[in-house]
Amino acid sequence: MRNRKLTAAIAIVLLAAIPESVFAMHIMEGFLPATHSLFWSIAVLPFLFFGMRSIQKIVAEHPRYKLLLAMAGAFVFVLSALKLPSVTGSCSHPTGVGFGTILFGPLAMSVIGLIVLLFQALLLAHGGLTTLGANVFSMAVIGPFIAFAAYKGALKLKAPKGLAIFLAAALGDITTYMTTSMQLAWAFPDSTGGFAVSLMKFMGVFVWTQLPLAISEGILTVLMFNALQAIVKDKDFSLEALSGGKH
Repeated sequence: MRNRKLTAAIAIVLLAAIPESVFAMHIMEGFLPATHSLFWSIAVLPFLFFGMRSIQKIVAEHPRYKLLLAMAGAFVFVLSALKLPSVTGSCSHPTGVGFGTILFGPLAMSVIGLIVLLFQALLLAHGGLTTLGANVFSMAVIGPFIAFAAYKGALKLKAPKGLAIFLAAALGDITTYMTTSMQLAWAFPDSTGGFAVSLMKFMGVFVWTQLPLAISEGILTVLMFNALQAIVKDKDFSLEALSGGKH
């Protein structure tokens, strides 16, 4: 009962934190040149293809994990709906991809991230359809792969699992914004210093703003895992086995 109350409390806090007024999430609609939008849309296709195969395999082998897949998607949706206004047509927010990445691997998160970003673009006016590929690439491709590498790397170095989860969530978050900075710098190079100067400017806007959010997301993800691990005791539905397995 205590663990259920803890999980419910976390969910309530997350839901209550969604702002009433929502604007653009990541790169807003129409902000990128058409050629860049097309490039990023094509770039994410292989990840989505193999992500679908990954999810199909997970569901086929473990039908009971459908609930966890849905929970991972809901976690991303709620956290990435939080908004801290920034400049240049974007905003800063948590991403939530570390949680699902640890459970299901980075490929599955590419599909989950696509669904989340598509719904947010259509229902909440966050991001946009023309910039969907770019936003998926930063948050649902690069973020999860970095999170997964951080998690596995920390475990190989014999770090406590809580620290590995924290690093995965925090680094997955911050590298999403580093990627977004790169995308914007490529699309809008500085008139004198080119891509490099523009990249430093965008990273100066996003990365420093994102650091406290990344740390907060890392802590919250650890709390989520602790709450779920305490609840799930069925050996056929083991978080320990899933997050420690191959993806």
